[in-house]
Amino acid sequence: MKYILMMQFALAEWRTDMINNWPARDIEVHMEHLRKFREEFTTSGEMVVTHGLLPPENARFVRARQGEAPEVTDGPFPETKEFLAGYVIVDVETPERAYYIASRWSEGPGPGGKPLNLPVEVRRVMSPSGEEM
Repeated sequence: MKYILMMQFALAEWRTDMINNWPARDIEVHMEHLRKFREEFTTSGEMVVTHGLLPPENARFVRARQGEAPEVTDGPFPETKEFLAGYVIVDVETPERAYYIASRWSEGPGPGGKPLNLPVEVRRVMSPSGEEM
């Protein structure tokens, strides 16, 4: 079963708490955690793909307009409380294994080595047959 794990970051804290504002050593420790995380779950054959995303000011919302150019607006909107910081797709045997991998990602160290414990939404990916519906 494939699951997408989506890490959320509080928009209100982004400007002050984003990684670019951390001491250099804390950034190194965090990046090493991510390297080991990718290595462990790639070696186990469970990680399909993982990507961090650019900051929210790079987000765009696109809506189709029949017969016209698409509507493209900047994001996120002021009412947004959290934004998607990155995602991982895993292929695992049980939902519990997806939860475990999500928790390992969430525990990444922040400033001073304290675990960030960022929320990670876990959702099963539908199979091409759509049989889950």
